[in-house]
Amino acid sequence: MFRRILIANRGEIAVRIIRAARELGIRTVAVYSEADRESLPVRLADEAVCIGPARSQDSYLSIPSIISACRVAGADAVHPGYGFLAENYRFAEACEGSGITFIGPPAEVIRRMGDKAAAKEAMRAAGVPVTPGSDGVVADLKTARREAERCGYPVLLKAREGGGGKGMRVVRAADGLAGAFETATAEARAAFGNGELYLEKFIVDPRHIEVQLAGDAQGNVAHFFERDCSIQRRHQKLVEESPSPALDAETRQRIGAQAVRGAAEIGYRSLGTMEFLLSSEGEFYFMEMNTRLQVEHCVSEEVTGWDLVKLQIALAADDPLPVRQSEIEQRGHAIECRINAEDPLRGFTPSPGRVAYFHPPGGPGVRLDTHVYSGYQIPPYYDSLIGKLIAVGRTRPEALARMRGALAELLVEGVATTAPFHDRVMRDAHFVRGVYDTGSAERIVAELAAEAHAAERSAIHAPEEQPATGAKDDVAQPGRQ
Repeated sequence: MFRRILIANRGEIAVRIIRAARELGIRTVAVYSEADRESLPVRLADEAVCIGPARSQDSYLSIPSIISACRVAGADAVHPGYGFLAENYRFAEACEGSGITFIGPPAEVIRRMGDKAAAKEAMRAAGVPVTPGSDGVVADLKTARREAERCGYPVLLKAREGGGGKGMRVVRAADGLAGAFETATAEARAAFGNGELYLEKFIVDPRHIEVQLAGDAQGNVAHFFERDCSIQRRHQKLVEESPSPALDAETRQRIGAQAVRGAAEIGYRSLGTMEFLLSSEGEFYFMEMNTRLQVEHCVSEEVTGWDLVKLQIALAADDPLPVRQSEIEQRGHAIECRINAEDPLRGFTPSPGRVAYFHPPGGPGVRLDTHVYSGYQIPPYYDSLIGKLIAVGRTRPEALARMRGALAELLVEGVATTAPFHDRVMRDAHFVRGVYDTGSAERIVAELAAEAHAAERSAIHAPEEQPATGAKDDVAQPGRQ
């Protein structure tokens, strides 16, 4: 096992890794930018190293700075968390070339599965169902037109090296293809340095189902069941739950088996997630693979009882998978709400600033992974995620009730958060019944905005209260002489 792990990340995931390493008896090194000098990971880690200015390009995305920090601190392993360099195969190569263990899959696997077209071809070869579309990148608009006509509209343009919704455009008719192709190409080039796109059939109103996987160096792969991530806005996940209300037992078994098959075929090692689109007809199609720890891994931890971060570290140390597929059980129900420092009533605009007061919720079945504390200054330079609120119950209704209670208890003063949106989701009649899809969040956002607007208009036009008159006026009041 490792002696010292450097955490090449920040925020709540850095805190989560520190806690897992502490249980394993491993010392931790936190890296931080100048903007994160007073952050919780810096306070909790055994050691901390400043790696540059606030801009992520000069700190958390600087491979030379992180490798140098490893050498200075004597770290023998690096955990990338998620985001930043977590799926950067060049970073994994740099770690391997420096004699530092990268806690994740091999660089070549990251490179291969990060190329969305290559990943799709690999899964097709493994017999995993894939969304109909182009066999590879569409080199130009003429090729895109041909492939779109073959698949039939609507179609989806996606960046070859994309993620997070960047370089992605839905095209519903032929006259919109040229503009979407140009915009997606430019966005992909700006975000990833590669403007290549591929095209696939757009599945209308699908569910987004992902399967949590783990593979070891001995070739064993197992899944830790699925998560439903369909509540998302602009391809950014907001709510996740497990088990998915959309899957019956037979479909759950099939999608898990296909995910394991695909991962085994590419020799996958470490934690990873295979993502699928589930059509309204119950058919599922491979979408992409995330070769890292996911934000929403907590949901799977709560329903399986496995600490996935500790497992990921052990797998990186070449330990074999400690469990067989038949021994992994899915018990109870877990729901996660991503609490972002954003204002849902103003288009989810970021809300950085000082947290004047912070009170975490508690009680049975409630978990909050966060790096925020009263007085913490949320910097404007990074992702707005400030916490992940998880509610667990024996049944889905119990988990829903606990989540509603936890959201009511969560107090964050000084900045806006997405908690009001989540409260609205947890009370939405369709969501409560488990009937929702990837378009549901936009409907709920619109309803929330309309309700807020109506409340504002009502307050403006409400008659002013008149002071009471009569005998009660003569009753002594506090502070009155």
